[in-house]
Amino acid sequence: MPLVRIDLVRGRRPDEVRAVADATHRALVEVLGIPERDRFQIVTEHEGDHVVALDAGLGFTRTDRLVMIQIFTQKGRTTQVKQRLFRAVAQRLGTLGIGGEDVFVSVVENGPQDWSFGFGRAQYTEGALPVPGR
Repeated sequence: MPLVRIDLVRGRRPDEVRAVADATHRALVEVLGIPERDRFQIVTEHEGDHVVALDAGLGFTRTDRLVMIQIFTQKGRTTQVKQRLFRAVAQRLGTLGIGGEDVFVSVVENGPQDWSFGFGRAQYTEGALPVPGR
């Protein structure tokens, strides 16, 4: 059920873009236990000067391999689970040659009433879909 936005600096080949999306999804399946077909991703490429991502004072430099990921998901996951997710995403992207300094992940939580999967209906609220984790 997570909705994932992936922002990249333009310049990757289509297969590289797909590999980033696939690696991110694999981490979600592995750590959050979501179904394989529960995949909602939006990948956007930007000109390099349209992305600003400093180090928050941590003392490292990012490159044009930057991947910024926002994961919109239902509330209720523990800090430990989120940390495992951050590590899993970074490890999977690392296998694609993306260094840890270039992996930025944010989790945004909401509730079942905040989702509509189509037809103008709130499927979780109406009971058409089971609420994850309940």
